[in-house]
Amino acid sequence: SFEDDQGGTYVGSFPKGFGYGPEETETEGAVNSGEEKPRILLMGLRRSGKSSIQKVVFHKVSPNETLFLESTNKIVKDDISNSSFVQFQIWDIPGQIDFFDSTFDSEYIFGGCGALIFVIDAQDDYMEALSRMQMAVTRAHKINESIKFEVFIHKVDGLSDDNKIETQRDILQRATDELADAGMDNIRLSFHLTSIYDHSIFEAFSKVVQKLIPQLPVLENLLDIVISNSKIEKAFLFDVVSKIYIATDSSPVDMQCYELCCDMIDVVIDMSCIYGGRDDGAFDNESASFIKLNSSTILFLREVNRHLALLCILREDGCENRGIIEYNFKCFRNAIQEVFVARNKQTIKSTGHPQMDKLVNRQEDESLAKGQNGLVSSLGTGHSHLNGSTVKDSDFD
Repeated sequence: SFEDDQGGTYVGSFPKGFGYGPEETETEGAVNSGEEKPRILLMGLRRSGKSSIQKVVFHKVSPNETLFLESTNKIVKDDISNSSFVQFQIWDIPGQIDFFDSTFDSEYIFGGCGALIFVIDAQDDYMEALSRMQMAVTRAHKINESIKFEVFIHKVDGLSDDNKIETQRDILQRATDELADAGMDNIRLSFHLTSIYDHSIFEAFSKVVQKLIPQLPVLENLLDIVISNSKIEKAFLFDVVSKIYIATDSSPVDMQCYELCCDMIDVVIDMSCIYGGRDDGAFDNESASFIKLNSSTILFLREVNRHLALLCILREDGCENRGIIEYNFKCFRNAIQEVFVARNKQTIKSTGHPQMDKLVNRQEDESLAKGQNGLVSSLGTGHSHLNGSTVKDSDFD
């Protein structure tokens, strides 16, 4: 079973202990108050699939089980918090809410919002949904101009490929025209075709979450450095609980590669649950997997921390020097830890004076940039200091 308000339990064979919650060794400096975290609003008409999306992505509910979910009749808050960069709140907003009702506190709802996801049922008449979306987006933008607006064109599994493209084009055109007529053509909407029956919903949520991570450019840069020095074709930094990738390198994401990575995570988690040394089957610092496909493609997974994993795709000839890959991974993991430290310092440093807070945060950003340059040097030149000695690429030949 699961609980709507807190999301405290899980459905299916996924271990309860291997869920969200701060790692014991990493709680210092973490954000403890849910009100301080970025807020993601799930909005849309009744029965559009909002609650199903939330349960499938973050609570491991089987898509078939969502058929028995009752319609949401109150605002449901779900705190998503772990030791990775995925820390936010999801608010499931009932479809029947009137945004102009005096009981609806727009200032409070939209004021602390980081992203607004409006779900549109692609298998239903979406004219009313577009009208409600225009009202929500307009009102939210007037209160908080920094909100990221995302549109999930949902339940596309029941449409043909041609109908998917036509539906997306029609919704995009109508939504853009309505905002332009309202004088809000400066608002940018991002559109995603989604379904809970495939990996599209996870990829769409990945793109939403990435926009709420201030450290994203640093993470992408680190991944670029790793693949350029390790003969890796593609790299993802995954949140293994939700299968959301919080960062990837600068090369385009191929949906088929992403699906392979998600399947690999499922395999590793299943094996960990059966043969893991801990009762909850969670990752530890020895968690790793190396899978060779019949297409001469290699999938390589290494644990970064309890909830993060680096997952790489490379060709068979790229595995000639496993030592270099392992060493570069250790450098990458150390760099991630430095990003964590800088992030937590920025979180807890508050002087109570806005101008002073800006000064402190700017100093922390400069320190992080300096640390990043050092990491670039250690990975990019092919040598670094490890335990007091210099290690070079030639040492692994």
